[in-house]
Amino acid sequence: MDQPSGRSFMQVLCEKYSPENFPYRRGPGMGVHVPATPQGSPMKDRLNLPSVLVLNSCGITCAGDEKEIAAFCAHVSELDLSDNKLEDWHEVSKIVSNVPQLEFLNLSSNPLNLSVLERTCAGSFSGVRKLVLNNSKASWETVHTILQELPDLEELFLCLNDYETVSCPSICCHSLKLLHITDNNLQDWTEIRKLGVMFPSLDTLVLANNHLNAIKEPDDSLARLFPNLRSISLHKSGLQSWEDIDKLNSFPKLEEVRLLGIPLLQPYTTEERRKLVIARLPSVSKLNGSVVTDGEREDSERFFIRYYVDVPQEEVPFRYHELITKYGKLEPLAEVDLRPQSSARVEVHYNDQVEEMSIRLDQTVAELKKQLKTLVQLPTSNMLLYYFDHEAPFGPEEMKYSSRALHSFGIRDGDKIYVESKTK
Repeated sequence: MDQPSGRSFMQVLCEKYSPENFPYRRGPGMGVHVPATPQGSPMKDRLNLPSVLVLNSCGITCAGDEKEIAAFCAHVSELDLSDNKLEDWHEVSKIVSNVPQLEFLNLSSNPLNLSVLERTCAGSFSGVRKLVLNNSKASWETVHTILQELPDLEELFLCLNDYETVSCPSICCHSLKLLHITDNNLQDWTEIRKLGVMFPSLDTLVLANNHLNAIKEPDDSLARLFPNLRSISLHKSGLQSWEDIDKLNSFPKLEEVRLLGIPLLQPYTTEERRKLVIARLPSVSKLNGSVVTDGEREDSERFFIRYYVDVPQEEVPFRYHELITKYGKLEPLAEVDLRPQSSARVEVHYNDQVEEMSIRLDQTVAELKKQLKTLVQLPTSNMLLYYFDHEAPFGPEEMKYSSRALHSFGIRDGDKIYVESKTK
């Protein structure tokens, strides 16, 4: 049988991992492996192969000599073949069937949609636990065949495959724990719910960038569909209703949620977004990658009560009444202006005269002397100033440094400034 044109897996392997290009390295998965090779093998004892092989973007179209693959890849556990030119599943099968320890396989961005995956080929993948098919345009028929033949598959990546619908296989896959299916076009919940039917043991579901418009499912049905779901990402989905956020409480084991970039939260401030979501999801312990502490949860729930305290009763969410039972009705927080005071009204004392006036606190002592020059009829060079805090237990403080700003004295309304002449 003629070999497909292009570069073979074995050819690229020999080029990349020859001693000249890949010297001995230490570390987990990086040690030199010297396998027992067939007599007369031209590559005998020449390849330094780690257990993790990265052969992405190498123009690979076919497997090459299967005996050589078997000889040198017996210990390999992870294989990255992404962004190559593999379009025939039979060639992929020739590679994988000769890598008996393989657990991780990345076939992203290969045109494998140009051929049909037969069950005999898929059987060579049986030991794979993590499979990446991003941007491979793999059909659901291909996915079903893989699920039938990979009994230990735990993680599956199906991103960028232009899916608009989900097709359920005849039997479900109980082994799968993690599904990445981001950047497709799954907008309708009737398609997403099929994933719960297909993968009843699913722990993590990443649905980012799918523009899901709503979660339309009765609460008790959600619990049955995703009984083991612990983490869900709805980043950049199309959710527009708080009812959709409340629906997440129906997943009995949900702990982690990602909700960045959804239309519902756009009108709110950053603080409001996080606190209102935390208050609505009492079982979630991590939001958008950040742990929710007990203190943050209490602050968020109290914030939630105050946020809705003046809303008409018919518009108040059910969660509000639950939190009122927990904390009682809370008064709005007092608004405290923490901006520094910009001016103060003080009494200016000179000889036996007292004049009340407003002074700017952003000016210096020298500038204050200029302001007082006309009032006290003294040149600034002959002027001594003393500041007296009417609440302090100490006596007047001399304002001796001309460049010192007035606000640094802590001047407040009602304080006193005493003016004396140096030649008195």
